Amino acid sequence: MHPDVAKLVEAGRIPQPVGERLSQLAPGNFCVHKSFGAGKVVDWDLPGKKVTIDFEKSTGQVMELQFAFQKTEWIPADDFRAVKIEQVEELRTLVKSDPLKLLVHLLESHGGSLSADGLEKELSGAVIPAAAYKKWWDSAKKTLKESRLAVIPGKRTEPIVLRTGDRSPAQALVADFEAARDIKGMIRALEAIAADIGAFESDTDSLKRLLNDIDEGAKKAARVQLGQALQLVAARDEVIGSSKSIELNDNAVRLSDLLLSSDVTRLADEAGALPSSRQRAVYEAFPSAFGDEWVSKMVQVFDRVGARGVTEIARILSERDAMPALVNHLRSAIARRALGPDALIWVCRERKSASAEIFSADVGASILNLLENDHLSDGPRKTSRLQSLLGDDKTLLTDLVSIMDVNEARNFGRRLLDCPVFAELEKKSLMARIIKARPETVELVNGQNAGKRPEEPLLVSWESLEKKKAELDDIIRNKIPQNLNDIKIARSYGDLRENFEYKSAKDLEKYLAHRRNALDKEITLARGTDFKGSDAKTVNIGTVVTMTDAAGAEITMTVLGAWDSIPETKTVSYLSEVGKALVGRAPGDTVQVRDETTEQMQTLTIRSIRAFNP
Repeated sequence: MHPDVAKLVEAGRIPQPVGERLSQLAPGNFCVHKSFGAGKVVDWDLPGKKVTIDFEKSTGQVMELQFAFQKTEWIPADDFRAVKIEQVEELRTLVKSDPLKLLVHLLESHGGSLSADGLEKELSGAVIPAAAYKKWWDSAKKTLKESRLAVIPGKRTEPIVLRTGDRSPAQALVADFEAARDIKGMIRALEAIAADIGAFESDTDSLKRLLNDIDEGAKKAARVQLGQALQLVAARDEVIGSSKSIELNDNAVRLSDLLLSSDVTRLADEAGALPSSRQRAVYEAFPSAFGDEWVSKMVQVFDRVGARGVTEIARILSERDAMPALVNHLRSAIARRALGPDALIWVCRERKSASAEIFSADVGASILNLLENDHLSDGPRKTSRLQSLLGDDKTLLTDLVSIMDVNEARNFGRRLLDCPVFAELEKKSLMARIIKARPETVELVNGQNAGKRPEEPLLVSWESLEKKKAELDDIIRNKIPQNLNDIKIARSYGDLRENFEYKSAKDLEKYLAHRRNALDKEITLARGTDFKGSDAKTVNIGTVVTMTDAAGAEITMTVLGAWDSIPETKTVSYLSEVGKALVGRAPGDTVQVRDETTEQMQTLTIRSIRAFNP
């Protein structure tokens, strides 16, 4: 304890813990501040409760003692950050003479672990010229990896961890696996082993025992966490694949075993959440798991596995000359308007190659159908990427309308203009591309249609209107402020080019802005109603329609407001495809509607209409 502070403690003016902390801020000591970086205390004024610190980014910084207590952290004089202040030339010498010693010192000063971004922040500019840093780090990282003194992860955002103790690198890697408390930890440990497989050249026995232990964990996980079980086995296979001296036991659990233990729906949901490399390993196991049925099984999961999955599945089917099955499946699904957004995006992106056979006018209709249905649903948006593709891919609309006949092109343009998903400026931009490719569609925005069409009010139930208002309020009060804070935090991680958290937060910012504008517009146009007193002479908003199909089976549907679709109770919005087909029809009329379950068109005859009773 500093002598001046010891006197205050002895006099009972400050408690001993406060005295010990105050002594850390005595002149000559070092500290670190989150914003200013490392610093050296150059002076203090105990009666005036002031301290002066020379920080890396702010010299002569005068701070209140209480503030310095809270905002700084003491570091010893041999800490890398302290050495950088007073002996930076020694560090610059190590950059050339012993980069390994430099890196170990830096990692030790940060508790044994530091991300690549954090490491660059400490070294680039101050110790190593910024222009030379990347080349130096590429060489130093190779040296650090070969030394096996630290675990170097595959991702830049994950920490480089210094190995400690007397254990060999192989023993340390095995210990990390054994210490893992869950499947995720085991997977990370296996990834580290695969990245440093050379450490086991003289110690294959411990690795074999470890791999054998995986079987039991995979079997247990498969019952409730199939996705993690698949990842665990795939990571084990990566370790075996990277080793020249280890082979998989005949009785070991394989990916094909896990695939056979699950139904297609669950398998698609779990596999779709895996990284691309792991997904590919899973799909490559389909032939072993399903034999002659592997192609049909893979096609079944194609539209359920997300953006990464559809790409990997299509690649595997192409490599094994099985694309005709996928083409037939996609052609049928597009005709039924049953294809999901990720699969449609793949069809659009591969229109010049793998999906050329199925890229037709129906693709355009499917896109708009998906966007409209998603817009009218109350859940989270699933088609944002599909909508962005229309704007970002400058030739997509041109290619679409070029293969349509005149009437198809006009109908597509008209439907795009009526689509509530797009803002007015976005519609104009998209229509400009259509008109450039098909000049005969110019009449849609010129002549009688040149003036801006007044937007019709939306008739909605009071309940759905309150839900929309509550969603808008939540976005303004909670989600947007939280997102701004997330962006601020993510930006502090540095290197925005490879900063996944920053990119995700910025994507969410765009979505929230778009969603806020859309809700503002919808709520402005909305007219709440309880649907009482609806005219039941014809099908109208707020009526219940009883119909029969070709087999005489009775079907009852309720037509309500713009946001009131409930498929389970056959309640449809008057703006939906089915609602538009029914509104205005009278008893005895026949209508063509799409079955919500099978997506097939069916002919129904209206038998009776009555007013909806709330």
